[in-house]
Amino acid sequence: MDIRQITEKAEKQSVARLILEGLTEWFEVEESRESYIKESAGQRFFAAFDNGEPVGFLCLKETGRDTVELAVMGVKKELHRVGAGRELFNAARAFASAEGYSFMQVKTVKMGIYEDYDRTNRFYLSLGFKELEVLPLWDEANPCQVYIMYIG
Repeated sequence: MDIRQITEKAEKQSVARLILEGLTEWFEVEESRESYIKESAGQRFFAAFDNGEPVGFLCLKETGRDTVELAVMGVKKELHRVGAGRELFNAARAFASAEGYSFMQVKTVKMGIYEDYDRTNRFYLSLGFKELEVLPLWDEANPCQVYIMYIG
């Protein structure tokens, strides 16, 4: 697995589209998916490649002077639970720490609502994220779980 930071906007969006369109269990709402793809162009973008082919990506965005958010992440389904996501996260965490950020946050649907998102929650917890709070950010059917991690 080769993890590298991508800086070219069109390549970011191309990789994001390739990965997210294969993850409809998590990114089924086209409007939201397109928003993630569009916004990825202006974010710190890390991609995982296997034999030269993109297999995953992760975007970071600054949410405060000391905090960066894991804004969106996706790994091809056939590579779930084999370490690709963890490698992507470790690269992004090392970058954020080196840039001087003290905290990383991530938002997802609260545990216990959807099985697919329960797997996502367990992944973030396995990385060391801690529950901060649940917000009514999206809608009643999708309560937003906010996780935080000290990286400084």
